[in-house]
Amino acid sequence: MLATSLGATLVGLQAQLVRVEVEATRGPPSFELVGLAEAAVRESRVRVKSALAQVGVDMSQCRIVVNLAPADVKKTGSGFDLAIAVATLGALGSVPRDALGGALFVGELSLEGTVQPLRGVLPQLLGARARRVKRAIVPRANAAEAALVDGIDVRSVGSLHELVEALRRHADLPVAERAPEVASEAPTDDLADVRGQAAARRALEIAAAGNHNLLMIGPPGAGKTMLARRLPGLLPPLSTEEALEVTAVHSVAGLLSSSGGLSRARPFRSPHHTVSEVGLVGGGEGPRPG
Repeated sequence: MLATSLGATLVGLQAQLVRVEVEATRGPPSFELVGLAEAAVRESRVRVKSALAQVGVDMSQCRIVVNLAPADVKKTGSGFDLAIAVATLGALGSVPRDALGGALFVGELSLEGTVQPLRGVLPQLLGARARRVKRAIVPRANAAEAALVDGIDVRSVGSLHELVEALRRHADLPVAERAPEVASEAPTDDLADVRGQAAARRALEIAAAGNHNLLMIGPPGAGKTMLARRLPGLLPPLSTEEALEVTAVHSVAGLLSSSGGLSRARPFRSPHHTVSEVGLVGGGEGPRPG
């Protein structure tokens, strides 16, 4: 029997939807996974088999073949576990296959079936919304982050057992709710603290008012970093779209606050002068923010 579900992978900050196809047939027990999957995705076979055993699914007489399509897109991360598990359950007839259609499943499974949190859930849901996906299932620990995306019905789940029971009964999972927004504190570094530096202060004000780039040149100790730290305090509050973009970058980099709320503070980074090019702008094997 064949069943499909929907997952996603990140290429930098862009989400690529992935169709998870699972075929289950009687035969010598095996679990094959194809579709240009890197190591963390291939290892999902172990986690999924153990998690399915915890919900009473016997795979001892089944040959399972999993295809991640499109096959020419490299699949990274452990977030396919949930999508592979529910598609396998559908192929085995343990849950109704029609309950899987149209929903995005994101989550890593532990060996006991707990759904673990992930990095990059927010950009994955933004990409799913852009491709008109209407429903998503995410780890409960990522619920506040996922709820920031409007226009998509986001539900949270804590374990595979909870998800299986909901799918079998066509019941609703808890709705992901946003964390309450906390008013951002005034920046600790304020231009009012600066004495002198009239020309540099004027340059900062013009750059902030006109949204210009700013290049500061001078010897060590001239006050370049001290002035740069005070530039965010001159800028207006982030718009909702800017805040979503900043929060998405923090999510992928693993720097999102524990509350999972929207990042409203203007970001400031002070890289050392010896930083590498990749460390500064990002990139590498599997592009990451710098």
